[in-house]
Amino acid sequence: MRIPEPWHGLVADLVALAVPVDCAGCGAPGRGLCASCLIALEPRPSSRVLAAPGLTTASGLSYDGVARTVLLAYKNAGATGLALPLATALRAAVGLALEGIAGDGILLVPMPPTRRSTVERGYDPVRLLLARARLPAVRLLALTRGGAHQARLGREARQDNAAGSMRGSPRAAGRRILLVDDVVTTGATLAEAARALAAGGGQVLGAATVASTPLRH
Repeated sequence: MRIPEPWHGLVADLVALAVPVDCAGCGAPGRGLCASCLIALEPRPSSRVLAAPGLTTASGLSYDGVARTVLLAYKNAGATGLALPLATALRAAVGLALEGIAGDGILLVPMPPTRRSTVERGYDPVRLLLARARLPAVRLLALTRGGAHQARLGREARQDNAAGSMRGSPRAAGRRILLVDDVVTTGATLAEAARALAAGGGQVLGAATVASTPLRH
């Protein structure tokens, strides 16, 4: 699958990175992201197979250090000017996830945000990153209920919290799909998304995320 070039429509992000504020990655004064942190955010794509349901997930960065700090600022502090380097990492993950997969027409399906998070943030972090990476997003997932915040839960609790929380659109039937999210930890959210889409006849090929964090027990 050919991925379009991301160089158009990114002026706002480039301007935001050059604004003379403290570095979002390390706190150094002078600009939005210092040179060292920009280097730390250069993609290092890797993949892992989720234990359930055996879903191969590619990620552009490891979720630690600068990457973790910048992602949290982007998601929770409204720092949308940080989208460009994160979108570059996501684009690299999508490229790795699609290696060896022949044919076009693969749909990139982001995880659905809660209504509350969208209202509080004013934007959907995953869809914004896809837009900055010039990658099309297709809405094929919806939440059927709310749940506890996943970051506060352990592995088994995340699986229980995510189970049955999504439904797939009928438009997924017969389509090949790559799931997209910001961070993968246990993979419970991606597993639930894969279940919901497969139940509607969709074929989930894998997943791509900006970053991957080691499992914590």
